[in-house]
Amino acid sequence: MTSQSAATALTERLKGGLVVSCQPVPEGPFDDPASVVRFALAARNAGARALRIEGIANVAAVAAACSLPIIGLVKRDLPDTPVRITPWLEDINALSEAGATIIAFDATDRVRPVPVLTLIEAVHAQGRIAMSDIATVAEARNASALGADIIGTTMSGYTDAGPPPRAPDISLVEEASKLGKPVFAEGRYNEPRLAAAAIRAGAAAVVVGSAITRPEHITQWFVDAIAGEASPARPMLAIDIGGSKTAVALVLENRVLERRQIPTQPADGAEVWLRAAADATRDWHGRYSGVAAAVTGLIRTGLWTAVNPATLPVPADFPLASRLAAHFGSPVLALNDAQAAAWGEYRFGAGRGRDLLFLTVSSGIGGGAVVGGQLLSGSGGLAGHVGQIPVPAPGKRYHRLEDLASGFAISAAARTAGHDADARQVFAALAAGESWAEGIVAEAVDHLAMALPGFQAILDPEVMVIGGGVGLAAGFLPRLEAALSRFPSALRPSLAPALLGADAGLLGAADLLKRKVPIKHLEMDTAPAAGATALNA
Repeated sequence: MTSQSAATALTERLKGGLVVSCQPVPEGPFDDPASVVRFALAARNAGARALRIEGIANVAAVAAACSLPIIGLVKRDLPDTPVRITPWLEDINALSEAGATIIAFDATDRVRPVPVLTLIEAVHAQGRIAMSDIATVAEARNASALGADIIGTTMSGYTDAGPPPRAPDISLVEEASKLGKPVFAEGRYNEPRLAAAAIRAGAAAVVVGSAITRPEHITQWFVDAIAGEASPARPMLAIDIGGSKTAVALVLENRVLERRQIPTQPADGAEVWLRAAADATRDWHGRYSGVAAAVTGLIRTGLWTAVNPATLPVPADFPLASRLAAHFGSPVLALNDAQAAAWGEYRFGAGRGRDLLFLTVSSGIGGGAVVGGQLLSGSGGLAGHVGQIPVPAPGKRYHRLEDLASGFAISAAARTAGHDADARQVFAALAAGESWAEGIVAEAVDHLAMALPGFQAILDPEVMVIGGGVGLAAGFLPRLEAALSRFPSALRPSLAPALLGADAGLLGAADLLKRKVPIKHLEMDTAPAAGATALNA
């Protein structure tokens, strides 16, 4: 049987299964072949389909005691290369003789003692299956092209400077799986739900180690969690950067302890906005344990991009998370301001634990959704950006919803009607009974009312929370309720006014950072490197 056909047959047997990595902490109480064999037998008895074993003696001992396929490797600390996993050709020969079915080796693009192709050819010469441990899609593509039989995501997060992220790299599994070779997801899969997510992303199997065979690590996780809850709570520094102002606050649990506000000058640029926030909070340094930033625009993997540059002209892919870490020297979190406010209202405001869609109807229209206790971010961080939904427009390709129902839209309609008035002045005229203002507000309400039943049909939230200067203006919500009465009851949302006002985003962002809530695009890490680390949001 060729190596490729053997690899195909084996991966079919392992497909959808668990591989247990029996690698004790070096020089720990379980670091001997007899203990490794006991770990291997326990894993086999519990349903593991294969084992990942380090060291020639350990591989030989396990192969003699257990019939499960073994992924064998050797780790070496070499002076002239960062490559540690099976760096030499003699390691491949020794692993093969010891009984390894699959031989794993580092296939990252770094200075190395032996080329990847040479390692693959050596594994195949021994009649074994070659598993390339990679950190990037480019490395996976290269290893696949060179003839690797299996791609392992083992090295993801471990080849860059600084500490690795806490979360596994699900996106790498998804992308590597498209290359046609079986992918074994490995690296920080320390919870069953994460292993299941890897299978959904296309992994042929999942390799789990520390969470099963390193009691030292598991004990430390519990010690840290208990210590964190037992120690006195410290505030979070929350920052809310909007189109005209930036709010900063010290937040403890559901309370704003101190709050300050500084103007946002759109022309200054993102770096200046962050520096201004850092300057405004300099005397708070040392009082907070992390920094949570809620900003207008789109956040994807720590990068900030404007959705509507007219609100705030953010350059594409500004590295917000890393720049926050550099300015504040603390663990950080960055996310969209309306999504943060949605979480704030869910936790402490009008939602109080109920599934909700939050809409902030202000200068523009933003939003966020919490379903099943999870803040939705979507595949690219766009979830909840309801103001960007296209709606038909006579004579144009389309309008966005916020072009028709926001504060900017109300002000523009007033100017068209011959009144130089912003949204606040329009509502003042409405309160005074002026018919022109009534017509403008009624039209904005009608546009919004036409959109809400669609949101209800898609998400079916228990409540839609309406906030923002326009949404909470006198008379707006009753008019919106009345406009919705034309729709069938199943499509009519239950509306509630937002309760947290301008503090919703601050409270929500701080709570998300404190609770380390798992959200796509947020990789949380609380160990600053060299004084600063980014929690990629």
